Amino acid sequence: MTEPVIKAVNVNKSFGRLRAVDQVSFSLPPDTCCAFLGPNGAGKTTLMKMIYGRAWRDRTKDSSLTVFGRDPQKDELTIKNLTGVISQEDNLDEDLNVIQNLLLYARFYAMPAEKAKQRTEELLKFLELSDKRYSLIRELSGGMKRRLVIARALLNHPLLLILDEPTTGLDPQVRHLIWDKLRELKQSGTAMLLTTHYMEEAFQLSDSVIIMHEGKNIMQGTPAGLIKEQVEKYVLEIPFNRAGASNELTSFPPDTRSEQGGSMLRLYSRNLDTLKAVSHRLNGTGCFLRQTNLEDVFLKATGRMLNERQ
Repeated sequence: MTEPVIKAVNVNKSFGRLRAVDQVSFSLPPDTCCAFLGPNGAGKTTLMKMIYGRAWRDRTKDSSLTVFGRDPQKDELTIKNLTGVISQEDNLDEDLNVIQNLLLYARFYAMPAEKAKQRTEELLKFLELSDKRYSLIRELSGGMKRRLVIARALLNHPLLLILDEPTTGLDPQVRHLIWDKLRELKQSGTAMLLTTHYMEEAFQLSDSVIIMHEGKNIMQGTPAGLIKEQVEKYVLEIPFNRAGASNELTSFPPDTRSEQGGSMLRLYSRNLDTLKAVSHRLNGTGCFLRQTNLEDVFLKATGRMLNERQ
């Protein structure tokens, strides 16, 4: 496949007077992952639902949305047969055990029983759940449930995987295991659309990032490219309550940029020695000097105050 898996042009979605998605355009090439970042209420989940046909976009003459070259509002079932969806909720059937959950779901794709059993065993092995095949859902840890939801989404060998906050609330070990499995899937040809509040997750998994705010696409690029283009290379974090710091906050060098948020002042610069000198002047107590990351880009784009739409 050489055409984009998803192509969105000026996509809109309104709920009454609220414009949840506002003129969003992007494309998703095959074998790549695009991460959507944004505060709660930015429109990410609404956009995902329009892509797999659970919600309909507003029809305007200059907008279009295609998935595998098809309109989700007209060919919802065809698109779903080629797509796996991992929602925020672990909506598993707690009256069934692990393997029964998968076999039951396989019926939605009209899989022959033997093929469904073979595919189920493959996925249990892939997600490292083989020893839990007969466990009831309530006996599983949060990480195991999340891996089972991913296994369920992969039953139909999807060409597109939609991941809505796939690792929220999981411990680092499970999160990294899931990242490894998702990388394997991408290498095998699965395109991915990801929403997440973990900036490190977006950096690790995505080939491109789109930052949404109040329904709009306000920033787009590769993770490394956005960091390089949008923020300085280094940041010094200075707590306001550090003894003696308050007397120094008005005398920083001109080649710095400051941001205040909560009880912390962050001083950005492309010159590492400049920030080292400031830290030294403050005796370094309570200060933290680091390289900037995707979270700095996100907060610069969306602000540090809570979005009123949340």
